[in-house]
Amino acid sequence: MNITFSYLVSTFFTSYLITEQGLSQNTVASYSDCMKLLIDYICKCFSIETEAIDIKKINYELVLDFLDSLEKGRHNSQETRNQRLAAIKSFSHFLSRKIPDLMHQNERIQAIKFKKTAHRSPPSLTVEEITAIIAAPDPETFLGARDKALIQLLHNTGARVQEIADLNVSDINIESALITLTGKGKKTRVLPLWKETIEHILYALKAQKQKGIESDHLFLNNKGLPITRFGIGRLLTKHVEVAAKQCPSLIGRKISPHVFRHTTALHLIESGNDVALVRDWLGHADIKTTIQYIEVSVERKREALEKLPPPDGNSPPEKPKWKQPDLMDFLTELSRKGYYVA
Repeated sequence: MNITFSYLVSTFFTSYLITEQGLSQNTVASYSDCMKLLIDYICKCFSIETEAIDIKKINYELVLDFLDSLEKGRHNSQETRNQRLAAIKSFSHFLSRKIPDLMHQNERIQAIKFKKTAHRSPPSLTVEEITAIIAAPDPETFLGARDKALIQLLHNTGARVQEIADLNVSDINIESALITLTGKGKKTRVLPLWKETIEHILYALKAQKQKGIESDHLFLNNKGLPITRFGIGRLLTKHVEVAAKQCPSLIGRKISPHVFRHTTALHLIESGNDVALVRDWLGHADIKTTIQYIEVSVERKREALEKLPPPDGNSPPEKPKWKQPDLMDFLTELSRKGYYVA
């Protein structure tokens, strides 16, 4: 059998990424974007059509040149550059399994280092901002009732946007006030819901039924089809603009569904919940992903401390001494419990 470049690429996505690795739709979409950019780059470099691509051309030197073109030509950030490199490394590993002659080529590509990126605290919302956004949709309309329930559910669960888009009505247990989310790798987790969230969902379903729309899917678009993650992003942008009129701190801010996920995580941490519980709540595979919210929480406490007035007295007030956050003690305690973070 003559193994074509197209066959290798399609098999990489269908058999390897989706079936074998079980990656999420978002990750597959990101890898697809990278592959299209890489193919376009190769075709332009060698003045060839896609089917004429020699898989051996995707070597160490070409990958470095491609990554350099992303940064200089497309002005991609280092984070984006690293995402593209991760996709290429995965593809190269897949190729070396299919074609053993490419093992050395793969080893060199795997040796390409990811660039260090500046640590940025994940964006989050205040209680006032969340309240303003949830209040923005008009519940007297079918879409407004849907949006209010959806935004409330985002905040309640901290779910990924695709997890919300994929929800069926059967995933909600009204009597027990529980929801079943299906995350990355088809892993499920069950979370409790506030009474208010249940009420919003029931109201939205009632508005949907009054329009004569029946569906197993929980959230639908204006055509009665399952809503997409892009649709959720658009409706959120619209309601943030409305909410900004009542809450000035939202003016000019780009609030994505993922900001709600960060917000829920941070509020859970600040409420004193154990990091292992928050990890399970969010569906994180690695507890190190969850620990970033502890760092953000500590930084917010530092800022609050600096705003405190100095103590009165006859002697010059001493500056409050900032104590190194006891993060290491916390990590040590986790190790004792068996939660390995390394």
